[in-house]
Amino acid sequence: MFTVINYFSQRKSQTVFFVLIFGSLCLNAQIGTLQSGNYTFKVPEAYLQESEDIPAFWISTVDEVAEFLYQQVRKGQIEVIGKSAGGRPVRAVVYGNARQGKGTTTFSGSLGFRNVGAYRARDHEKTVYWGMAGVHGFELEGIVGMVNLISVLETGKDLRGKTWPEITELMAKIDRLILIPMVNPDGRARVPLRMELYQGTDYTVHEYLNTGGHPDGKVIGWPRIKEFIPLDFGKPVFPGGYPNDAGVNIMHDDFMGKKQPETQALFDLAERERPDLIINMHTGATFMKLMRPFCESVLNPVFDSFYRYILRRLTIENLQKTKDIEKETDPGKLADGDYNLDTALNLHCGALSICVESPSHSFSGKTSEGNAAVHTPDMLLDAQLICHQEAMRFLAETGGRSKWTPGRK
Repeated sequence: MFTVINYFSQRKSQTVFFVLIFGSLCLNAQIGTLQSGNYTFKVPEAYLQESEDIPAFWISTVDEVAEFLYQQVRKGQIEVIGKSAGGRPVRAVVYGNARQGKGTTTFSGSLGFRNVGAYRARDHEKTVYWGMAGVHGFELEGIVGMVNLISVLETGKDLRGKTWPEITELMAKIDRLILIPMVNPDGRARVPLRMELYQGTDYTVHEYLNTGGHPDGKVIGWPRIKEFIPLDFGKPVFPGGYPNDAGVNIMHDDFMGKKQPETQALFDLAERERPDLIINMHTGATFMKLMRPFCESVLNPVFDSFYRYILRRLTIENLQKTKDIEKETDPGKLADGDYNLDTALNLHCGALSICVESPSHSFSGKTSEGNAAVHTPDMLLDAQLICHQEAMRFLAETGGRSKWTPGRK
């Protein structure tokens, strides 16, 4: 069964007509159902309303992202790094030169040897930046940010026409850039909305579409959604965009057991590229925030410095709660991290892998005064690009893993 959905979007002065055909995903707004694969889920009809005022730069669906990449990427190279559990391609865009050769030991062995260079080989001092989004399929801000970052790297401008000269300059100072706009295309395809309606301070609709819920509209809720992995798609509960088509939340895969194909693709890429820094973009904060990773203890002071870099610039740009730089850049206020995909990637290849939580376009968190902390789509995109810009700056100026943990030699 196929459903054809027409989307109109203004891009500059040209009207672009999108026809999206979902072979395994059908939307029936009259009866409030979503179908994914062989399963049909009942959802409240009101939750399926899409925003009527979608900015031209808001490219977020599986088909839109693929269309953008194949039409716009010229300086970089598009690679299909693997396929999802549902058979959808997972794509990366890479720039610059990869590390050459292999080391003489495993990453674990290099830690025992007290010199990570033994694992990273003769290109140990090269700097490799990795950004990814859409690990949770309906967290759209990171996907939009990644697409616009690729636009900047290709043209010097984001899709609004805004120039980012600092990013362009930093591109030349980093040896290798790896950008993955959508790690979980299954979860993204399951929710066909391009952009939700803004709901004020009520996060119910977004939480339902992202983490899942019951037919009556009640959300499963965070962190309870993590109690059952994989989810049983045979139940009437709507799984949201969190898991892949096997029902697995990739952030909490069975990393030491049988990994999901998306996770295996990331592991294989990490082994090949041996990145210094991985930025994992998510949605779910009142203001843009960084989560302290549960990783090698030797990287904790590196993360603290990184945190100050990012939060300082976000504060200067009025994208944090206050204008108090000292207060906003204090990493001491952060809770300890949990074991998740970022931990697994760190322990697999030695990269400092960090989860970044963005505010949402669909709801606002509350300030300490009880007011809505509203972020417009433009503000959200600025925050995404600033985060990548300052992360790239940190890597370029600090030199990456070869300088962070030089070892005994």
